[in-house]
Amino acid sequence: MNKLFNTCILIIAGFISLNAQKVGYINSQEIFSLLPEVKVANSDIEVMKTMFQKKGQEMVLSLQTKYQDLQKKQASGELAPIEIEKQGAALKLEEGQLGEFEKSSQQKIYQKSEELLKPIQDKVNKAIKDVAAENGFLYIFDSGIGVVLYADPASDASKLVKAKLGISL
Repeated sequence: MNKLFNTCILIIAGFISLNAQKVGYINSQEIFSLLPEVKVANSDIEVMKTMFQKKGQEMVLSLQTKYQDLQKKQASGELAPIEIEKQGAALKLEEGQLGEFEKSSQQKIYQKSEELLKPIQDKVNKAIKDVAAENGFLYIFDSGIGVVLYADPASDASKLVKAKLGISL
């Protein structure tokens, strides 16, 4: 019981000392959605996704056609059992290659996202730090990811960060 009481006192003391300091918040999701660089990056990523999806669909259709051809040849008795087994194994190998293509595609899309979005994230983070330093904020929370449960609208530093990034509305 004493530990719980001491913990509560520490939390209350933390909030009291926090109230004496300048605190702000931003909505990073809103800021990112307004940046033209993010729109361009997302467009590039979507083009890449579409390209990989199209290639994957072509591979799937090709594989399905080959399976159907093998089934027809098997049903008509055109192939010896050993040849059916051999071609079936080749198709299983091709199926595995399709799975590897899908994994590789996802990894390339992730890497491209990181490559395109990291510099933008760095730019926004620098703007946030600059705004905090210029305006005396000791803390800036992000309401866009649900960190802030309540905030006085007067503490919203989003406009300052948007101005620092050259976003006008």
